[in-house]
Amino acid sequence: MKALFKKDSAPPAPAPAETIRYVMPDVNVYENKEGYVIEADMPGVSKDGLEITLANNEITLIGHQTDAVVPGTALYRQRQGLGYRRVFELDPVVDPNRITARMHQGVLFLSLPKSEAVKPRKIVVSE
Repeated sequence: MKALFKKDSAPPAPAPAETIRYVMPDVNVYENKEGYVIEADMPGVSKDGLEITLANNEITLIGHQTDAVVPGTALYRQRQGLGYRRVFELDPVVDPNRITARMHQGVLFLSLPKSEAVKPRKIVVSE
């Protein structure tokens, strides 16, 4: 199994004064010859609510939902803002300098390209 899948931590316990609840977003992980793609469901999270950090060969995805502003007084509130958090240990073949991310309709698409050194290549035969 690749290192990309080794670490998948549970959300941390919140600090006593902290009210943010984290849930693990559902993810799909794909591999192709160019690298890996992680799709993480984070409904209600906008581009501005995302925090993606890379440290010590781990990538951490955090998403904060933003509540829509509705004019009027709330009579009943059952839905509260959630935070999403998930951590992956990167496979050593991933080139950390070329990682890209985009958000589309509540789904985070994270592209993790493989290093050029590990990609198959053709050797040109000289005469």
